[in-house]
Amino acid sequence: MNERTGVITFQGNPLTLLGEELKVGAKAPAFSVVDNGLAPKTLADFSGKVLIISAVPSLDTPVCDMETRRFNNEAAKLGADIKILTLSMDLPFAQARWCGAAGVEAVQTLSDYMSSSFGEAYGVLIKELRLLSRAVFVVDKAGVVQYVQYVNEITEEPDYDSALEAARKLV
Repeated sequence: MNERTGVITFQGNPLTLLGEELKVGAKAPAFSVVDNGLAPKTLADFSGKVLIISAVPSLDTPVCDMETRRFNNEAAKLGADIKILTLSMDLPFAQARWCGAAGVEAVQTLSDYMSSSFGEAYGVLIKELRLLSRAVFVVDKAGVVQYVQYVNEITEEPDYDSALEAARKLV
């Protein structure tokens, strides 16, 4: 597995990402994760939609909480052609509890805890922590990556406006 250093930090300390760096124009890699009810979900389950895929370390941390709430608020304005997914290594039960407590219904949370297939395929699995690094990907209806942001310092929020604008241009 490819290891990438010098890409991200956590509170200024460098970490190692596993997997290939995704680039705009690449075919979105397949992945296999589970939803809050432990049902398997794959990239193919969302075909025909523009996807904003938000990878976060853990919903139970302040920045991930803020980010997912922000995307949940934005989702209502985007229309039916755009789906926002938030992926983390949190257990599905913890994701469901967090969504209920936060009132998050427009964003679908998915867990990569079983096989880390998303983390490895999208190059966001943190070797030292076995968590996902903060990143945002926008995938068009044909399954092509149209926007990528690997957030350099994982305690910082992503560029919401650029990701949302990239998604809106695809519908």
